[in-house]
Amino acid sequence: MKNRSLLSFMLALLAVVLVGGLRNQCHAQEIGNRARDLAMARPEAEGFSSQRLERLDAAMQNVVDHKRLSGIVIVLARHGKIVHFRAFGKKDLASDAPMENDTIFRVFSMSKPITSAAMMILYEEGKWNPEDPISKYIPEFAHLKVFNGIDKNGKMMLEDPIHAPTMRELMTHTAGFTYGFAPADPVDKMYQDQRVLESSNLQDMINKLSRIPLLYQPGTRWVYSLSVDIQGYIVQKLSGMPLADFMRQRIFEPLRMKDTGFYVPKEKWSRLATLYTGNKGGELVPFTGPALGLDFSKPPTMPSGGGGLVSTASDYLRFAQMLLNGGELDGARILAPATVKLMSSNHLHANLMTGQFGIGLQRMRPGFGYGYDMAVFTNPALADNPVGKGTFLWDGAAGTWFWIDPQYDLVFVGMIQRLGGGPGMPNMEELSRATTYQALVDPGK
Repeated sequence: MKNRSLLSFMLALLAVVLVGGLRNQCHAQEIGNRARDLAMARPEAEGFSSQRLERLDAAMQNVVDHKRLSGIVIVLARHGKIVHFRAFGKKDLASDAPMENDTIFRVFSMSKPITSAAMMILYEEGKWNPEDPISKYIPEFAHLKVFNGIDKNGKMMLEDPIHAPTMRELMTHTAGFTYGFAPADPVDKMYQDQRVLESSNLQDMINKLSRIPLLYQPGTRWVYSLSVDIQGYIVQKLSGMPLADFMRQRIFEPLRMKDTGFYVPKEKWSRLATLYTGNKGGELVPFTGPALGLDFSKPPTMPSGGGGLVSTASDYLRFAQMLLNGGELDGARILAPATVKLMSSNHLHANLMTGQFGIGLQRMRPGFGYGYDMAVFTNPALADNPVGKGTFLWDGAAGTWFWIDPQYDLVFVGMIQRLGGGPGMPNMEELSRATTYQALVDPGK
């Protein structure tokens, strides 16, 4: 009798598990079958609380009210539907022009994931391999040396690389290149003396870099660098097209990113947000002169794949949603799902994820690594973050930011224009994450 009762209990339990699993599978299929067309939807229909999203708005408005930022645009999408799209403050303080949803922003390093996508298009065409040496595609890099300190006479010491830097290392900022932002460092000083960031064109940039040693042995450090500008050169070389044309034809036009490019045409100039910086007291002041050597008023002779694009919140949302969809949006397939998975997976060894390496707000640490030109949360709890596992992201020098969360099937894009951070600059990424996920009250919906 006891065995029969146990058998009945086990069969009942199995039935519950099977029915629950079937319901979950049907729910997942239902979500997958929804049109992911970025149409507007009620927050509650996608698992968010409208009332709790007011906390997100209040947090954004508070930053503007305290004059830490001139203005902000945010857009949040889940299951391919826009559930929240707001603009706060001004795009220009002097003229009192309001920030608007279609305001154009300099996205700086948020250009990097787009250049990565361009590289992965060529990867899918069999034109490069992650384990190939970079010199296979850039022969000028065949004899690069590695910096090994300064001798007693003040002369730079050089050594051979332990291995030729690879394309995978180029895609992950571990190849040995740097940016030239630390003039006290001898290698960075060479970047500045050679004016690498102000090269006349991409070939000129490559020629200069071929004469400068690597900062460190390939694979031994993570150092933010000109690697993505080098990728832009490779895209141009392997495709036989100017970088701007390749991005326009293979990414922007198919995705209908109508306001994204390497400059702002005259007829759209009034929509460009003013670029600000903070003075010593934290007060906003207009940034004068070309930012990071970039002039967005005309087509550049050296398009920067690492930081040269302008875009809008809605345009960048379309790019991010394409990645979340596994490489496709509105019938335009840019990449295959497996390719998106490759570029958005962590490629750093654990010995580089210790908190020793990073840039700005982003520190490579346990639970937080780096894929191809984007950071990725491998273990959000370990990295003290509420996002889902596998969330990938990046940001820009003027504070723009985005993240893509495959676990919770959502995208967030934030646009601001404050260069250099400084006193009074809030951590907008963490502020927006905390106030976004507290509003996701029905994540299974």
